[in-house]
Amino acid sequence: MFQFRPVGVNHRSLFNTVIAWIVALAAALTCGEAYAGAANFSTTNIQYLVGNDYELGDKSRSIITLEHVNAWKYGDDFFFVDITNANRSGNSTQTQFYGEISPRFSLSAITGANMSFGIVKDILITTTLEAGGGFHNYLYGVAVDLNILPVFQINYYIRNEITAPTDLGSQLTLVWLAPFNAGPVSFVFEGFLDYAWGNKPSEDNLITGPRFLVDVGKAWGAPGTLQAGIEYQIWRNKFGIDGVDEDVPQAMVKWIW
Repeated sequence: MFQFRPVGVNHRSLFNTVIAWIVALAAALTCGEAYAGAANFSTTNIQYLVGNDYELGDKSRSIITLEHVNAWKYGDDFFFVDITNANRSGNSTQTQFYGEISPRFSLSAITGANMSFGIVKDILITTTLEAGGGFHNYLYGVAVDLNILPVFQINYYIRNEITAPTDLGSQLTLVWLAPFNAGPVSFVFEGFLDYAWGNKPSEDNLITGPRFLVDVGKAWGAPGTLQAGIEYQIWRNKFGIDGVDEDVPQAMVKWIW
């Protein structure tokens, strides 16, 4: 979830990045299909976002995001890849790629012991690979899923920035999903928050992307297939740079299948 937007890449590295993410996506979706019979749940979506007044680089951007989530017998998987400025070219405005793969493993399912108590639904081992544009980072730690919303995760990671000369740090990631109705109209409030610290000399930084979406598909009898609304991106000390702060409302459309 730590959405680092790397600088533009040259044609060769761009080609290699595209191939790498196509392979990763194929693997993730194949795993999702394989696991679906064992548990449980699988969903994929494509998002289109556009906004202005970004810090560092292009002030105006369009972002296409391909996202996949599945739950299986021993845990769950989350995958996404961002393609920024896919319709542009040039020295100052290049297409950029960034993605994450986040498998988590349920201790309840693996051990056979009931890890739930109070508002705690489960305890999990959580991992993430971040990659794009010539860098990759590994994150690993423990997560707690809570019963306070349909989805509410608290993930604590050790943050190991492999390609950057930084200290070993930490990251706290929250994920939430809360559908609700107002009369005949259905809405979703969802999003994430990442707070990373300790990766000196980088500054501690926070990024969050709360989304408020309307179920547009419900209007023609296809609920849960098309959503539209706003994602508000808030970033403090962007990329770990002291004083680089960002507040960007992004118009968003999300097609789900």
